[in-house]
Amino acid sequence: MGTEFSGLVAVVTGGASGIGAAIARRLRDGGARVAVFDLRPDDAEHADLAVAVDVADDASVRAGIEHVAASLGRIDIVVNNAGIGAQGTIEANADDEWHRVLDINVLGMVRVARAALPYLRRSPAAAIVNTSSIAATAGLPERALYSASKGAVAALTRAMAADHLREGIRVNAVNPGTADTPWIGRLLASAADPAAERAALEARQPHGRLVSADEVAEAVAYLAGPGAGSTTGIALAVDGGMQELRLRPAAR
Repeated sequence: MGTEFSGLVAVVTGGASGIGAAIARRLRDGGARVAVFDLRPDDAEHADLAVAVDVADDASVRAGIEHVAASLGRIDIVVNNAGIGAQGTIEANADDEWHRVLDINVLGMVRVARAALPYLRRSPAAAIVNTSSIAATAGLPERALYSASKGAVAALTRAMAADHLREGIRVNAVNPGTADTPWIGRLLASAADPAAERAALEARQPHGRLVSADEVAEAVAYLAGPGAGSTTGIALAVDGGMQELRLRPAAR
């Protein structure tokens, strides 16, 4: 059990499963009191407070933030992790699906951060961390809509960092590679050959495996923590080298 977050309150969206659950656990292990926002709050194992919040609904978000502030007394850290996936080229999804994914993956972060700003401005250790993706920096096949949403998150993160730095609020993002999450598990289960699909996903990351949720959580903890006081406006890749490395094929 660490103490770097002792006395601080963190809000983690989508914190009941996958990467969000790992983030909630890591922040709590570091001494934070953690509020989890999720559509299924009963599944949140690593929360001091679990709240049913739909990030696509501004009233739901504002009510959730007010509930956290009233119950836990403050808000110091916001981790905007809630999001949904999407597959296909630009032809694969109708306008309604484009609106739905962008509403959750981008505007969901706006709603949560916007509602939390009055409390973050009072914090001596305010930080926002947004979950972006390798899809924001690399062109991945069959991920047009998802990539567009995460590219928007990357740009939004930089703009928020510029807007709020002088208010004492740092804003950063993490860019996970393909992570071992329930969503990827569902994708693999629906593939014609799940084992071959998993091998292909592992092979495209230079370190040869899927990223773990705990590895992403450690990156979030760094960006949210006191040791990153001079770090703002960045996107930290947690992708086994996929963003920056160009390795030669392994010898056979």
